[in-house]
Amino acid sequence: MNFIDFGFDDDLMDGIDAMGYETATPVQEQVIPSIIAGKDIIAAAQTGTGKTAAFLLPVIHKLITQPHEGHKINCMIIVPTRELAVQIAQTLDGIAYFTSISSIAVYGGGSGSLFAAERKALASGVDIVICTPGRMISHLNMGYVKLDSLKYLILDEADRMLDMGFFEDIIKITSYMPKQRQNLLFSATMPTAIRKLANSILTDPVEVNIAISKPPEQIAQGVFYVYDAQKAPLIKYILKQKEFGSVLIFCSSKISVKQLSEELKRAKFSADQIQSDLEQEKREQVLLDFKNHKLKILVATDILSRGIDIEDIDLVINYDVPHDGEDYIHRIGRTARAATKGTAYTFVSEKEQFNFRKIEKLLGIPVPVQAVPEQFGAGPEVNVNSERPKKKRNNKFKKK
Repeated sequence: MNFIDFGFDDDLMDGIDAMGYETATPVQEQVIPSIIAGKDIIAAAQTGTGKTAAFLLPVIHKLITQPHEGHKINCMIIVPTRELAVQIAQTLDGIAYFTSISSIAVYGGGSGSLFAAERKALASGVDIVICTPGRMISHLNMGYVKLDSLKYLILDEADRMLDMGFFEDIIKITSYMPKQRQNLLFSATMPTAIRKLANSILTDPVEVNIAISKPPEQIAQGVFYVYDAQKAPLIKYILKQKEFGSVLIFCSSKISVKQLSEELKRAKFSADQIQSDLEQEKREQVLLDFKNHKLKILVATDILSRGIDIEDIDLVINYDVPHDGEDYIHRIGRTARAATKGTAYTFVSEKEQFNFRKIEKLLGIPVPVQAVPEQFGAGPEVNVNSERPKKKRNNKFKKK
């Protein structure tokens, strides 16, 4: 289905053409007509399915072609991270370039002047606001944000927001909105908590399921079974074996990100880090350098596993095993985008084997085992039937 078939406004179509969009993705085909028809939506759709355009295009079209309040906030898009807010704002700027739609991204971590600019825009009114929950709560608490004319609420990466503890913040934000509005909820997974949130916000929603249950076939996956002490030396070894254009390394904690990034820098690799302790300006500069290939290796926490659109990453390394299969798919899905090939390695320590077995069960196939080079010594024994590590019991009161 081509975008011209949706009947979008001509000015919006000019933006679509300028962005190079031609054929709609499955999620776009399924949700755009329902959104234009005014239906609430609950959609299971992961990064890479085209969901951002799936909700932006029909909402912009409706704002252009239907009456709405000027100098008021008409649409709010709530997202879990600053990075995703920035990405959506950039996409919106491109799509709406030839229209009169106004927008602003509202997120934490910036300077006082940034907060003042956000305050001015929110107080005077802007068509579309893209925001993180905490930052929006800060503005709402100061009394100048009026949401009484809001017509559209969009929750993107809803499962990640709940994982980050934003349920109460979302409910509080929606309490400032009129009950008569259109609600669109997008989530990579549909756990019970998402259903609870949907029941609190949505009205008779249309359900769409475009979740990707398997990674793209063009990703060459591999697993190294190693001890924790072998992980950093093995990464340096892999990086020296081949000239990779861009490498993304995921760690499960900020401490690991900091330590590994510094170790790679000491080894003279072109490496840097992104994690939540960094100032927003620094994070944006590091990400820009990585996108522009001034930086070859980026070490990050899961803030980059979703919602960051970088097309040409050659290698993804899971320094730590992700918490679940969905996170694994999101992480390795950063490579092999736009029909290219890519490689994804996962380092699995002895205590992580149970979690990795669950990931392989979701994939439906075992991930090919890679040999640990002899100079690093033998890795831990691989237990294909590994069970959850048992906690040591206190036998102080054990009967004799």
